[in-house]
Amino acid sequence: MAGGFDLRREPWIPVRLLTGESARLGLRELFLRAHEIADLELPVPPAAAGLLRILAAMTARIAHDAGERLDDAGIAEDIEDWHALRRRVLKHGRFDPDAVDAYFDREELAGRFDLFDEQRPFLQDPRLIAECVDGKGAPNTSGVNKLVLGRPTGINGAVLFGHFTDTAPVPVPAAEAVWHLLAQLYFGPSGQCTPRRITDQRTGSGDAAPLRKSVSYFAWAPELFKSLVLAVPAPQSEADWTAQDACPWEEELNDPLGPLPAVTWPCRLLTGRFRHAVLLKPSADHRSVVDAYITWSTHESPLQARDPYQILDRRKDDTFQPREADGARALWRDLDSLLLKDSQQDAQRPPCLEDLPKRLLPSLRVRAYGFEQDGQQKDSVWFQATTPPVLQWQEETDAEMAYHVMRCHRVAEDAASRLDFAAKVAWRIATDANTDASPKSKAKIDQRKPGPWASAALSRYWPLAEREFWRLASPDQATACVERPFVEAALAALDESIGQVGRADIRVARARNRARSILLGLLPVKAA
Repeated sequence: MAGGFDLRREPWIPVRLLTGESARLGLRELFLRAHEIADLELPVPPAAAGLLRILAAMTARIAHDAGERLDDAGIAEDIEDWHALRRRVLKHGRFDPDAVDAYFDREELAGRFDLFDEQRPFLQDPRLIAECVDGKGAPNTSGVNKLVLGRPTGINGAVLFGHFTDTAPVPVPAAEAVWHLLAQLYFGPSGQCTPRRITDQRTGSGDAAPLRKSVSYFAWAPELFKSLVLAVPAPQSEADWTAQDACPWEEELNDPLGPLPAVTWPCRLLTGRFRHAVLLKPSADHRSVVDAYITWSTHESPLQARDPYQILDRRKDDTFQPREADGARALWRDLDSLLLKDSQQDAQRPPCLEDLPKRLLPSLRVRAYGFEQDGQQKDSVWFQATTPPVLQWQEETDAEMAYHVMRCHRVAEDAASRLDFAAKVAWRIATDANTDASPKSKAKIDQRKPGPWASAALSRYWPLAEREFWRLASPDQATACVERPFVEAALAALDESIGQVGRADIRVARARNRARSILLGLLPVKAA
């Protein structure tokens, strides 16, 4: 379509080059220059988490050696053969330009990388123009504010990131609209949405997107080329190997009322489990988005599949669920789950971090993208974090360091838990004249009135604990006593939360001493 927004050539993906310069690239140039790119710089982490899954699916189609591609089902029958192929692909150091052009110039995909194509706009459903209508048949859009994460919608929306209203919506540049399209498809809400009429019924509710309230972890190399190749998930046994694998832009539109296509490897696993349907309305010059339809895409029960980039945590009923994103939880607190084998703890590490090439391990970091949300409509905070090169300490290659990291993390968590308790006890002693401050007494904590010291102490503790953790996360500290640094961090945080003024009060002084004794109890007898 003339005058569209072709994602293959339009500069919509922000990157940082190895030279330190920032640039924006289209899909074709991104793959052609992946070996020159140090990092993605999308300012919307949920969009980056979705984009990496899409890029991984495209990588599986493009990356090859001697005609054998990473998405070859025949190679995937033997996992050792597939890993060997991946190693050969990595040795090339870049994507084959001819393979990149061959994929993006496929005749049957003409127009399908265009954001505003009339027939098949990228990752959108053009049928929504006719299906999202009111009782009189007039268009019933969701609004551009609904598309853009962070903008308020409706009459009760809080103004957090700008003065946007539904009565005077501000268009969003087309490049940025792609980011929010991806974020909606991967992290969109459940519950009420714009009604969609397919039969005689107008249904206006849907399910949560597949990554909602989750955090994703990727092996991160010094060049984007290696990061993308490592992001291609290894063949998974639970995938349907009898069905044809396809990305949404490679096949016909699904029937919203029909059964879901099987989860196949690798593309449907990464790009084919959306629960929302979206359609963007462009401006006259196709350089921005002025309106949008956002509704449900299916009401069929989701097909179960293991996401290759998520940690699974054991629940009380011994089943596993993806680790939920927590904006207050720093990435270092997840390291033991990323380094240790599944059998060593109540967590399963992401499959994408299994069987990494040994020669790359000393340079591999972990990149995390998370979005703290509830299961329905509330969005709290998104985040992005990257570790130093820690994957060289995975249990299979350096068990001593893997267990040392686990020990440091567990001691840090124990100190935090003890600090929370001690600060609440101190507040009780300081504010209740009937509470005995002696070490042998049992102070009863009123959980409804825990006081301000506990939350203040924890907010001060975690940055101190992170600093101590990274100081201890070194092979020369593997046999060191790790309890004292975290206890001292907790003592410092406790003192800061109580403050200097209150210590002049005799009851506050006694409360502080009691809390400090509780924390010192974490030290080994010899260390204390």
